[in-house]
Amino acid sequence: MASIGFAGVTKTFDDGTVAVAALDLEIGDGEFMVLVGPSGSGKSTALRMLAGLEESSGGTIRIGDRVVDDVEPKDRDLAMVFQSYALYPHMTVAENMGFALKMQGVKRPEIRARVEAAAGKLGIEPLLERRPRQLSGGQRQRVAVGRAIVRDPAAFLMDEPLSNLDAKLRVEMRAYLSRLHQELGTTTVYVTHDQTEAMTMGDRVAVMRDGRLAQCGPPQALYDAPADLFVAGFMGSPAMNLLRARLVGEEGAGRGGVAVAIGAQRLALPAALLAGRPALRDHVGREVVVGLRPEAVTPAPDGAIAGETLELEVVLTEALGSDLLVHADVDAPVVVTADLQEIADELPEAGARMVLRLPPGAAARAGSRVRVRVDVERLHFFDPDTELAIR
Repeated sequence: MASIGFAGVTKTFDDGTVAVAALDLEIGDGEFMVLVGPSGSGKSTALRMLAGLEESSGGTIRIGDRVVDDVEPKDRDLAMVFQSYALYPHMTVAENMGFALKMQGVKRPEIRARVEAAAGKLGIEPLLERRPRQLSGGQRQRVAVGRAIVRDPAAFLMDEPLSNLDAKLRVEMRAYLSRLHQELGTTTVYVTHDQTEAMTMGDRVAVMRDGRLAQCGPPQALYDAPADLFVAGFMGSPAMNLLRARLVGEEGAGRGGVAVAIGAQRLALPAALLAGRPALRDHVGREVVVGLRPEAVTPAPDGAIAGETLELEVVLTEALGSDLLVHADVDAPVVVTADLQEIADELPEAGARMVLRLPPGAAARAGSRVRVRVDVERLHFFDPDTELAIR
């Protein structure tokens, strides 16, 4: 096992495109680090530079105590699992898993022992004599992972390994990989565009945007305290509702004397929230972006509660069994980060719509109005100019 470090690592392609810009990231020995972000954010390029498959344009990459910028990929002691399984069709599962060891000159009895040990961890012992065409997608992916395990590398590098699987298999393989990391404790760098994978698998998550590191931390920390609008909108499913609003001073607006005006409706901010985020008082009288997680609401009892409820018109409901997603119109503009603006331009009707997560029996139907009580302690506030969180 080994720690991994990126220090000012940059990648600029020949056409001038900056894929990764001054990346600083430390990955601890035995840590499961997830690089997540939309397409073109630089996450896969960073992984390929670590593997030695892409040459960096600047900065330093370290594996353990060794700087590897000029080290060949085969000498970096890394095992990579790709999106494609890349199995040899004419070889059995056992031969595929042991091929790299055979090329290294490892003796046949040791290869067999290591292949069987890895197969046991992955639950694929009965498949060792089969060929890839006889396997399901999930089985092939486990073979690809097993091929990496037998090498006992300093670190595993995984580039969107589950993206070819269907939804059910992805959930199963997430569990397999998480359990495997707990057993092996090998440093793992995992690239995905799926924030659900990032939230459920990573010890820490590094969110990439336009080649830069937007925020890095434990998954729950990124969810609870996003550093900017991009991270707020990216982490969480359904995504956080981001609305243009205004902070106003108002007598009786809770003990804090400040409210957030969302269209014609107002939510009072308690003194405890303002004490914990003192910069909010500097924005009174100014426009802000307010973030509301879909699950930070509950159905309100009969009658509005001043400063604590929102009343919205229901447009669409989605029954998921465990809960009910309610799409509702709101009289405040929805904020879309630059990364998603092109999609938003194609969906103008979503310009004043938010999503609420309610219990399955909630009285919400298309065309009706729904009143929800907002947990104001869980509101997020961002500066519309800098896009940074206001704290």
